[in-house]
Amino acid sequence: MRSIVLVVHNVRSAHNVGSILRTADGLGIEKVYLTGYTPYPPGPNDQRLPHLAQKAGRQIQKTALGAETTVPWERTANVLALINDLKSSGYDIAALEQTEKATALNCYKPVKNAALIVGSEIGGLQKRILDRADRHLEIPMQGKKESFNVAVAAAIALYHLSAANAV
Repeated sequence: MRSIVLVVHNVRSAHNVGSILRTADGLGIEKVYLTGYTPYPPGPNDQRLPHLAQKAGRQIQKTALGAETTVPWERTANVLALINDLKSSGYDIAALEQTEKATALNCYKPVKNAALIVGSEIGGLQKRILDRADRHLEIPMQGKKESFNVAVAAAIALYHLSAANAV
């Protein structure tokens, strides 16, 4: 069975992070990496001021409902170094972003371990991240809106990857 990991980069909302962790738990995602300014639960060797760590933890817990303790997660400062490490470990790096070269999510069938990257609720993923990705994936939209909420988009994409993994 292929490994699936998730990189959550520069997602501002702690509630989105909690929802993403809960989805990752439900779909058996191997690990979630929280990078950039993405809020993260309190953890060992936490360098934040205690009241800030506790506030982020409470907000994440509201939607994670305990998944912050059941899903392996890691706070990583340097997203580009993480991408390089994942590539070196044999992961196919898939950026979930609407770009000119994006492939429809339903056409993507990973043949090896997959690392999905999701980004900022407003600005999406930065060009430097997109340039390092092996592929760009997008969720085809059928309504008038151009995109889904980041937690919803991550859930849709992770479900697709998990279903492809089960076959």
